[in-house]
Amino acid sequence: MADSTENLIVNSLIGEGSEFRGEFKVKDLIRIDGYFKGNIITDGKVLVGQSGVVETDIRAGVVVVGGEVRGSIHATRRVILLSSCRLFGDIATRSLLVEEGVIFEGRCTINR
Repeated sequence: MADSTENLIVNSLIGEGSEFRGEFKVKDLIRIDGYFKGNIITDGKVLVGQSGVVETDIRAGVVVVGGEVRGSIHATRRVILLSSCRLFGDIATRSLLVEEGVIFEGRCTINR
């Protein structure tokens, strides 16, 4: 799983206890450990930490979810749902990895 660990320089961080509402465009990696409501757009990576709660549509290259997401995920490369993930929405991606213990309510489309 080298793709999930390379390029881990965080360009933007919404820390635990923080809240953001609106549209967020970022070049590389955004990590969310707080609350986010709006839209996220990046060619890079979105990482939702265990304490992260996201109500949004995410458009990114790679999305890794360890917290809660309520909204759609569109990833051009890969989506990784960690065991602590709670996802209520649809996924469209080329590659999907789901760990045991994930809560997922939605549809998933794998595009080749």
